Order: sequence, then C-alpha cells, then structure tokens
Amino acid sequence: MLGKNIHMAVDIKNMQDENWDMVIQPQRSLFDLRLGELWRYKDLVMLFVRRDFVAVYKQTILGPLWYLIQPLLTTITFTVIFGNIASLPTDGLPQFLFYMSGTVVWSYFAECLNKTSNTFVQNANLFGKVYFPRMAVPVSILISNLITFLIQFLLFLAFVVYFLLRGTDIQVNWPWVALSPLLILMMAGLGLGFGIIISSLTTKYRDLRFLVTFGVQLLMYATPVIYPVSSIPEQYQWIILANPMTPIVEAFRFAYLGAGTVDTGHLLYSFGFMVVVVFIGAVIFNRVEQTFMDTV
Repeated sequence: MLGKNIHMAVDIKNMQDENWDMVIQPQRSLFDLRLGELWRYKDLVMLFVRRDFVAVYKQTILGPLWYLIQPLLTTITFTVIFGNIASLPTDGLPQFLFYMSGTVVWSYFAECLNKTSNTFVQNANLFGKVYFPRMAVPVSILISNLITFLIQFLLFLAFVVYFLLRGTDIQVNWPWVALSPLLILMMAGLGLGFGIIISSLTTKYRDLRFLVTFGVQLLMYATPVIYPVSSIPEQYQWIILANPMTPIVEAFRFAYLGAGTVDTGHLLYSFGFMVVVVFIGAVIFNRVEQTFMDTV
C-alpha cells in the first residue's frame, strides 16, 4: 500500500511539474517572428498540407492524374505554338524537353505565389475563430505545392531518360544536379516572399487580387520559360537576368539537359534576392496579422 501511495505521489508531482498551459502573448515587435511556435504547430501544418493536396481535384473524374496532364498539355501547347509556329530557338535541345523543364519549374513558383497571395482573404473566417501561427498557412502551401512539383519533376525525368535512350544529345551535369534542393529552396522562398507581401497588402487594397494572376503571366514572359537567354541580344540580357527566377530556370536546364546560361554570380544574386524578399515579407506579414481582422 505504501508503495502504491508513493507511486501516485510521484505521478502527481510529475503532472504538476509539466507545463500544461499555453500563454498567448501579443507580438511586441516587427521582428518577433516566433519561428519556434510555428514548429510546435507542425501537425497543424501537415493537416493543411493534406487538405490542400487532396482537395484540389476531389470529386473529379481523373483525380490525381491532373497533376500529370496539366504539364503535358502545357508543354504540348508551347511546343506547337512557340516551337513549330514561332520557331523560337531552344539552345539545340529537343523542344519538348526544353518547354517541359521551364513549365515544371515555373509552375511551382507561380502556384506558390498565387496561393500564398490569398492567405488572409481566403482564411479570414478561420483566422477569426481560433489562434494558431498564421504563417502556418503559407508554409503549408509551399509543402503541398512541393509534392505536386516532385510528381511533375518525376514525369520530366522519365522523358529525359526516354530521350537519352533514343540517343538524343543531352548532357546531365551531376554537380549541378546536386544543387537541385537549393534551386527548389530558392523558388519556394521567392514564391513565399512575394506571396505574403501581396497577401498583406490585399487586406487593404483588394485590387491586387485581380492583378496577381495577370502579373504572374506577364512575369513568365520575362523569364526564359519559352526561350533561352542566349537568344536575347546581349545588350538586353541584363533586363532578363534582373529577374531572380531567370538564373534558377537556366541552372535547372543546365543541370538536367546540359544547356543554359549559368553563372555563379547570377545564382548568388537570386539567392540574396530571395533572402531579402522573405525577410521583408515576414516582417510585413507579422505586422499585418495583428490588425488584419479590422480591415479584411
């Protein structure tokens, strides 16, 4: 009996020592980003990921096959219009592979930007009912889109292998292939940074919602998705290279297809641009989330 009482006393003591309370405090400064809190809500982030990934093509006939059909249809369209009709150069690469590589990379960035830019507006009802780190929503969008990107990327690799087996002159640069995680991180960072900046601004300026989709489409034509940088006159290349997505797309093609204008300095520029945009976006997002319910 004495041993049982001691055991119960130890259990009560352990329960008292553990902190079962969560104190919600206001953010005291713009730079109080609370990344540790976001990590504690990782289960909620993964729940959002599952929701976003599963709900996209729910109750459709083809279901997840749309993840493969979309890049295929886009690539075929680009091949017919820009490759065969407009006869744009492709750095000597097969037109299908050239356009698919650009489509897969650009789609990930564009989807991250488009979806994160609606964070506050689309989740206003949820944000107004329960507390959780608001950054969990855009982070979950990055992860769910990453799953889509990996599916489409595997499709791209399958076509690369097919063309290699046919004897097509394609050179895979393995050292640059090893940099693929960094390239993906840069794409995700740029999409997140620009997206949360726009999302923060749309709480007051709703017009931006209508400009985002149109603006992303225009930005695609300022990125070497349907043409190589080498096809642009040298005196104008700096305009395209000022786009931080340009070195990423070119590096991706150079890594897996062996063609592209690649420069370490350009990649460092894109990486630095990404860091600055993410930092500015996080600070603005942190500021707006404290008062957005009054204006959304």
